[in-house]
Formats: sequence, C-alpha cells, structure tokens
Amino acid sequence: MADPTTSGGYPLAEPGLWVEQVGSRVFAAGSPALFLDRDGTINVDTGYPDDPAEMVLRADIAEVIAAANRAGIPVIIVTNQSGIARGYFGWGDFAAVNGRVLELLRADSAFVDMVLACAYHEAGSGPLAAADHPMRKPNPGMLLEAASRLRLDLRRSLIVGDKEADMEAGQRAGLSQGWLVDGQAAVGPGFTIRPWCDRADFDGLLAAIAALGAVSGAS
Repeated sequence: MADPTTSGGYPLAEPGLWVEQVGSRVFAAGSPALFLDRDGTINVDTGYPDDPAEMVLRADIAEVIAAANRAGIPVIIVTNQSGIARGYFGWGDFAAVNGRVLELLRADSAFVDMVLACAYHEAGSGPLAAADHPMRKPNPGMLLEAASRLRLDLRRSLIVGDKEADMEAGQRAGLSQGWLVDGQAAVGPGFTIRPWCDRADFDGLLAAIAALGAVSGAS
C-alpha cells in the first residue's frame, strides 16, 4: 500500500487533515452552515469504506442537502477517517469514495461546498498517531477550521450525524442544535439534540434549514 500520508496532490492541510473546497459558491460572512457527518449519515456505512462501487446514499439525505442549497447556506462534510491511520486504505481511496458520494448527491441535485476529513487516531503510526487530536470528533476542530475559512456563524449552524461524537463536536464548536440519526432527543447546556427517526423529524429538520435561509436573506 502507498504511504497514506503522502499528499499526492490531495488537499491536505496537514498529514491527517483533508480540507477541500467543492465548487465555486461564495457565502457572505456570518452565514450559518449545515454540517454533516458522512458515513452512516450521508451514505450507508459499510465499515471503513474504500470501494466507490459500494456507496449508496441514505434515504432523504439528498433532500436535506438540497434544502440547504436553496436556503443559500454552505453544506460542509466533517468526517473521521481512522481507516487511513490504521493502514486499511490511503488518501487516494478516500478521494475515490468521497468523489463517488458527491457524484451521487449531484445526481439528486444536492451539492456540498466543503469536505473536511480527519485521519488521526491513536491506533495509527507515524504522523497520524494521535490519541486525542483536536481535529478528530468529538473534538470540534474540523468545525472550527471550516468556520475560520468560511467566516461562519457557528451558533446558528446545524449538525446532522449518526453518533454522539457528532453531537458533542457540534456542542463544543458552539452550535445550538443537532439532529441525531436514529437517536433520542436530549437537551444540554446550550445545545439541543433532536432525533431523526421518522417523517416528522425529517420535516422538522427541513423547516429548521429553511428558517436559517430566511434569516440569512436567501431568496
């Protein structure tokens, strides 16, 4: 296997951090964002995905992303990818899989604006070995990095994910609410977790996204 830390022309801000601007949309300073986990949230989680042919979108996720596109707010993927640190696959495999996920979304008229991926993990070796890297969820580093680059209003932003780590990352980044796939509602200090289990939950998420667009002045 090729060295997983080799940049190979990939958008690596550091050996274990992928930061990719997708498309050319420009957003006003102070915009909120829709943050999404990838595996298990956007695509069906196959466990350390390294085969683009296996990628399948989860039901209704394209509609959620398209709603954010209509609202004029950036859509940002924040994904842990410890399989790279563990040596299961490299950045080239990640690029192929992620490209396929974005392709499937585009086919459903849903567009992502930025992708951040963290490969650091305590089980890694070399520069990717890190027990608690600030970029790895539940740490908020990827969200903070995106906010710095796009000048986002994190308090008004939303996160959707399938793990408690996604919700914790959102809370620690200063977001006020998140949607937990197949999860349970919970209210904590300054942060509300809302479940995404049924059609009513889905409709609530779409309404929250539309409301952000209305406040941000999207037409």
